[in-house]
Parts: sequence; C-alpha cells; structure tokens
Amino acid sequence: MKSGQGFRVGTRGSRLAMVQTEEAAAEIRRVLPSATVSPVVFTTPGDRDKARDLRGSASDFFTRDLHDAVRDGVVDCAIHSAKDLEERPPRGLDWFWLSGGADPRDVVVLRRGDTEADLKAGGMAGVSSERRETYCRKRYPHLRIHGIRGTIEERLAQLDEGGYDLLVMAAAALLRLGMEERITRWIPLEELEPPEGQGHLALTFRAGDARFLRLRSCFVKPVVFAGAGSGSVESCTIGAADALARCDICLYDSLVAPELLGGLPRAARWVDVGKRCGRQPVPQEEINEWITNAARRGWRVVRLKGGDPGIFGRLAEEIEALDALSLPYRVVPGVSSLNAATTGTGILLTRRGVSRGFIVMTPRLEGGGVGPVGREGRRDLPLALFMAVGVLESVAQSLVADGLDEETPVAVVLDAGSAEETVIRGTLADIAGRVPAAERPGIVIVGSCAAGGYSSEWGALRGRCVLLPGTEMHGKKAADAVRDLGGFPLPLPLIRMVPEPECVPLLRKLREFDWVVVSSPSSARMLLHGLRNAGLDLRSLPKLLVAGPGTADVFRECGVFPDAIPDRDFGVEGILAAARRALPACATVLRLRSDRAGTRLSEELMRCGFRVTDGILYRNERLCPGRIPPFDAVFFASASAVEAFLDLQPAKALAGKIVAAMGAPTLAALDRNGIRVDSVAARATVDAAIEGLAAVWLRKEWEALS
Repeated sequence: MKSGQGFRVGTRGSRLAMVQTEEAAAEIRRVLPSATVSPVVFTTPGDRDKARDLRGSASDFFTRDLHDAVRDGVVDCAIHSAKDLEERPPRGLDWFWLSGGADPRDVVVLRRGDTEADLKAGGMAGVSSERRETYCRKRYPHLRIHGIRGTIEERLAQLDEGGYDLLVMAAAALLRLGMEERITRWIPLEELEPPEGQGHLALTFRAGDARFLRLRSCFVKPVVFAGAGSGSVESCTIGAADALARCDICLYDSLVAPELLGGLPRAARWVDVGKRCGRQPVPQEEINEWITNAARRGWRVVRLKGGDPGIFGRLAEEIEALDALSLPYRVVPGVSSLNAATTGTGILLTRRGVSRGFIVMTPRLEGGGVGPVGREGRRDLPLALFMAVGVLESVAQSLVADGLDEETPVAVVLDAGSAEETVIRGTLADIAGRVPAAERPGIVIVGSCAAGGYSSEWGALRGRCVLLPGTEMHGKKAADAVRDLGGFPLPLPLIRMVPEPECVPLLRKLREFDWVVVSSPSSARMLLHGLRNAGLDLRSLPKLLVAGPGTADVFRECGVFPDAIPDRDFGVEGILAAARRALPACATVLRLRSDRAGTRLSEELMRCGFRVTDGILYRNERLCPGRIPPFDAVFFASASAVEAFLDLQPAKALAGKIVAAMGAPTLAALDRNGIRVDSVAARATVDAAIEGLAAVWLRKEWEALS
C-alpha cells in the first residue's frame, strides 16, 4: 500500500461508531501519514432491529452487513468494536486489533444527582448482556432487570426519562463520546470482568489482501516460540526468560518447569496447552487458533515449549499456521532434555577415543505405533531415544535382534533436569524390568557411555533436595545458597508480592518523615521497587530503621546503609529497642509493610511516643502451584510462606523432613502449627539459614563417623 493511497472504510452510522472510525483512521495515519481514509456508512441487523434483546441476538448482529461489504469489495476494510466480532469471523475475512484502546471496565450510570442509595425496590436496571445481568442480580437483588437497546445517547435518554433507574455500560463508549461526567461508579475488574475486546477497536479485511497484511504488521508483535529448557528453571535461556517477562499471554506445554510462570508480568495470562504420552487435551488446531488470535489482538505471545522447541515439539505446524496468515514470529532455541540427560548427568555422548557421535531418534510413529530402531551401521555409537520408556522392552529386543550384545549398558534418565530426575542403569537384558511402570518422561541412552555419570556426594548437602516455599525474591537467593552447598533447590513460589497503588502518594511524601521502618527483606525490595515506580530516587529516603541484617543487605546492594538495626532480636521487641535508642522523641515515622504483616509494630511505636503513619506497601497474593515435588528438607523464610504452604499441605507432610527457618515471626508461625524446627538461622540471612540446614546432616554424619 502506497502511503498516499486512499481506501474506503465500512462503519456503522452511530455517533460512537463514527468517533471510533476516526480514532482508527488516526491510528492508520500514524503509520501511513498521507493515507486518505473515507468512511462508508452501513446499517447492520442490530441497527435495523431495535426490538430484539441483545442477550439472545446472533453473534454477527452488529457485523453482518459490514462483513458482506468487505468480502464483496464494496469497501476495503471495516472498523468494529472488538467485542462485537464473532469468535471466528466469517470465511474469507481476516482481522486485527488496532493499538491502544480505552479503559475496558464497565460503569454504573444513574440519573444526574441520584445515588445508589436512592434506588428503590422494584426499580429497573437496564442491561445489554447476560454478563451484566448476572452482575446486577447479585449487586442489586431488589431491582428488576430488563434489556436495553439503542445508541448510547438513546439509552441515556431512556434513563433520564424514567424508563430505567440504573444502567450498566462500557466506560469506553462514554469516554470516547466525552460523556465521562455521566459515570456514577466505576465497577472494579474483579467484580465484573469485561469481555476480551471491550475498549478495543478491530479492523476486518479480505483474507490475503497484501495491503492490509502489510499494515497489520505494524500493529502486531512477533509470536515468540521459546524453549523452556529441561526440567528446571536454570536450563531456561536468558532469551526465553526475557520473552516471558514481557509477554501478555503464555501458552505452555505440560513439561515446562512451573516456576517459570512466576516470571510472567502480573497481568499476563497463562494457558496449559500441553500434550503428554500420546494424550492431547487441547487439539493442535485449537492451539494454532489460540496463537493466531492472540497475535492478531496485538498481544505479546510466548509459546513456551519444553526443552528445545524444534525437537519433537510440533513447532513446524504452529509456524505454518502463522505463515498462512502472514503473522510474524521468532524462535528462541532451548536446552533440550537430551542435554540434561547426558551432559547434565555425566553420560557423555561424545568423547575423544570413545565415541565419534551419537544418534537421537524416537521409536514412536505418527498415530502412536512403534517403529524399528536398530541398524548395523549404528551398532558402535551411543543411541539416545526420546519417548521410548513406555515401549522399552520392545526397543531392547529390537536392538538385540539387530546384533547388539545383551550386556550393552543402558541408562534411562527420567524427568531429566527437574527436581525428580532419576537415572536408572542396567543392560539391554534387564533394563525393562528396572524401570517403574509410573508414567514419567524419559530418555533412553544405549551404549558404553551409559555406564558413566557424575557424583553428587561431595557437597555439604550431598545432592539433597531442599524445598523453598515463599516468594520468587526469597527463592532465587536461597536457590543459589543451596547450589553453593551441593544441594538441589526446589523453588516453590506460593506468594506474589503486588505493589499497593494507594501507597504511591505516601512514598512521594517521604521527605516529610524523619524515619522509615522496614521490617523484612521483602518490604525492602518492594520499597525500592515503589520508589522507581513513583519516579523517586534513593535521595528521597529519610533515615532507615530495619529489622535485621537480611533486610539491611537489600538496601546495601543499592548503596544505602541503614541508620539503625537491632542487635539480636529481629522481631517487634528488637525493633522497638533499636527505635528507643536511635530515634529522637516525637520523631515522625513511616512504617511500611505488607497487607498481612499486621499493625502491632506501628501501635507499639506510637506507645513509645513516636508519630507513626502505617502504610501498606504491597499485598501478598497466593499462587497455586501444581504438585509439590519430593524433597528432603524445607526452608521457610517468612510466616506468610508457612501459612501458604500449610494451605496446600497438612503439617504432617513435613514429618521426617528437615525444617529450617529464619526470623522470629516464622518460628512463631511454625510453633503455632506444631511443627518442629531442626535449624534456626544463626543470623537473619538466607545464606546463614541454608548453612544451618546443611549442618543438621553434617552433625549426624559426623557422629556416625566418630
């Protein structure tokens, strides 16, 4: 499309539709400054039939004539409210969302001067969807519910003339028409979730129209096919992690490490579309549709595949779906489970003087059958077989029949790279009987290299698995400490820390306070995060009183050194003692905390004579992980982590496990629930806590050796 070329745009004739078309034209002109956009007005069934209740109308009630005009070449494209588009637009048409969009929330509209307290029993609420009807029946059970039709102006007129007492409408419509003063109350998203496209504008065009395909490329983002690595977070590449940190929606496979989803933005969606052991809960065609529709909405899409996306990952089929629609994409390779099962375990597939190469294949045929795997020329090379565990006996028989010795070493690596990685060794003669029948992903390695492997016996933790429930912030530091001591960290994010927007004005008044009291490392991190979000730098901070060295370390990493720290007790009593020593009488104090921390510290500080403002800096939101992997020990860094864990598992799940803890509130939470603690951190730091955990086993082994 040449920048000076004009085109005809189909639209409905209402004032709102014309405003939306001009908004769309401005978006197009942002890309094509010289383009001439000429609106052509059509009526749709929804415009002609104003008696039909929208709650029972056809899916193309407001699009049918526009679709016909585009398909027949009467217009080049059409503009719609995105929520009016059918789930699957008619054959022969393609579409995309334009950039931006208005506020997606719904609002309550009353007559001017009225309040919700004025609504009387038997009054009339006007709605245009089942979603809004359900909301009104719950929120206003004393009102009658009736459908309402007409343009925005006509609906407001019906309200003002007494035909209705309350309307539920889309905020976007009122904002675009400059009628925001008619909004009585904004409905929070958690009370009434809007339809996917509310507030957005969509453009439809003839499928394959090269002009609009090219135009669309300026409004969509490349789909990222990313390899999640094998089994654990550490095998995910930086490129994949970066893509996840910026995505709007993640479509992930069953075998990806669940902790990766904790790295998604708070507002991002994630959808499990995985297939496993021949079962396919989500058909491939539906996965393709998820990908292409999300891309056309302008979302940042990450298709997260286990291992490397190009190895047994149906990457080609999903790329073909995007190619067919001229939608952009890029591929971020990943660490395959083959790497985890071989290099990661010491089963080296290539070694000078031993092996010149290796073979990777699967015995699985399309449709689930089993194909032959042996050939004379491969006899002396290591053989790596994907998806062969379930047919291991027939694979072994095939290789022996092809001439391999029954005593040829075999290693089966189950759940390679994950917390549950298991290596089972044997020979072609006996390996099938050694592998448990439980359904687990695995790779079969055949050849002399299968007899080798790494030792995990030299670290202080001797390869033991340490569960790390809590926040991602705690988990990363603790995981590093566990690895340093030769253990296997199992991060288990149970809590997401969400900044409290209402705290931003308070942060902007920091200079009005003499001291800030921060009582946990999480609060310290969220304070630093909040300063950045509020456009403030570290010079805004007044003097700092922190709960202990762990909290102090967070600030020190940024070059900020707290002014007061308790000597030993890092709970409320220790903080109060430090405050009495360091703070002048009547000092103004801002205490920043989570929504679950409670107000006791603030109340005690006020009793000491300080002028205290209690501010909620962030909220703790619970996450619901999948199955908790087997573990040998658990480290709790906060009381909220204890509570979140016990919401998932009873206290008896910790029987026989080593329990380590850090901090007085954590110890109190464990004690309340009757959980014995084996190791308490000598210092209030994660490193000290993990060192103490390792020392529990060390002492037992020392006694046994003495």
